Amino acid sequence: MGDSRWLSLDSSPRTWWTEIATAPEGDAVSIGASGGLFFFGGYVESAKAKAYEVLYGARAWLGKRLDARWENDPFGSSIRASREEYLQLFSEAKSQAYPEVDATEKEMGLYLNREWLDDLALHTQIVKKKETKLAYPHGRLLYSILRREIADRGLDHVTVLETGTARGFSALCMAKALSDSGVSGAIVTIDVLPHLKPQIWNCIDDHEGRKTRADLLSPWSSLTRSVLFLQGDTLRLVERVGLPRINFAFLDAQHTRKSVLAEFNAVASRQLSGDIVFFDDVTPDLFPGVVDAVNEIELRGDYAVRRLSISAQRAYAWATRR
Repeated sequence: MGDSRWLSLDSSPRTWWTEIATAPEGDAVSIGASGGLFFFGGYVESAKAKAYEVLYGARAWLGKRLDARWENDPFGSSIRASREEYLQLFSEAKSQAYPEVDATEKEMGLYLNREWLDDLALHTQIVKKKETKLAYPHGRLLYSILRREIADRGLDHVTVLETGTARGFSALCMAKALSDSGVSGAIVTIDVLPHLKPQIWNCIDDHEGRKTRADLLSPWSSLTRSVLFLQGDTLRLVERVGLPRINFAFLDAQHTRKSVLAEFNAVASRQLSGDIVFFDDVTPDLFPGVVDAVNEIELRGDYAVRRLSISAQRAYAWATRR
């Protein structure tokens, strides 16, 4: 019997395949995750294609196991607030003024319909939580900045990547920007949350029973047709998503410096001059990792960075490829 080799899940699929494809017949190959979790072992035979199929099947199986916690009521199994409480939270969030966002919309010359925005926000942004006040002006910024890019560059097809789908608010704001601009395109959005499993979402719709995200967004089905919802860990998927070009990206998943930079690097490798990356939560006191990542990106010099702070709890930035 030949040698035995161990492959880490942290390796790329190409690395795995190279190891298997070049292994002498009779060698044993085991595949495991960081920390030594053993889950697959097999002998390399002359049928390399079969080994390739088994490898990807095992990887998919483990991926589902690692993401299983997000399949089991991540927002809890019971309704968080009464309809009246959700409506009160909505009224408070809706009444907030954001002069900085108003000024940015005026600069862009493009405005998102407020009635449409508020209706979407009621079902996808108004949640019961303690940490920060509810706010959804980023929907207005995403819409106006994306539309401005489309208009200024004369784009007729746009590809957008989002990390951190949540309930789908931002994805729909960007889909509406494409629709209102009259261009074709797609929004590819990634999140660990399932799209087609009924669950509690911590929103007013919970009073109508468990819903899938698809159910939650069904009133806007004309827009969701242009959105591709992918489930999985963003750091595992963002580098592997099959997009040769990303005109616009919205990064709002894991908020550590390392994670933001990893997502940004994957996007930047598929962008050209004029393409944009938008960052949420660029707030020093709450998310210093995001702030550090944006600062580092600016120092590299490949992107021109603009920042917009609307409160101590809310700040944004967008970077344009030079």
